Amino acid sequence: TGHKYEGVRYEKGNCGVSIMRSGEAMEQGLRDCCRSIRIGKILIQSDEETQRAKVYYAKFPPDIYRRKVLLMYPILSTGNTVIEAVKVLVEHGVQPSVIILLSLFSTPHGAKSIIQEFPEITILTTEVHPVAPTHFGQKYFGTD
Repeated sequence: TGHKYEGVRYEKGNCGVSIMRSGEAMEQGLRDCCRSIRIGKILIQSDEETQRAKVYYAKFPPDIYRRKVLLMYPILSTGNTVIEAVKVLVEHGVQPSVIILLSLFSTPHGAKSIIQEFPEITILTTEVHPVAPTHFGQKYFGTD
């Protein structure tokens, strides 16, 4: 159109954290956009008896408390997994106000649950619908 665009520039101090397994599907896209970005990981699974989310593994950059965190989890259903992940990040000194949840699909219930627990968090999603496509991870990784 001929208009000059001032645009935005990459800001140092960001890091990604993927909630394993399906969150790892978003890592390559983040790396393509931000080549030298540091990425941490959290493994959270639901306990078969209680159905509560339980943290099994967490590994972050040592200075994560000084960074903005892009939390990657493509399918947000109940919000329980993300809430547990945010609790782990808070335990490592991360303020909820610097956490941006990157999600492809979210349910209204899941988004509301997260915001009720952590009102300062930012949620970015492409679609909000009452039914989430829970088969995303299986389709992406070919394990269905």
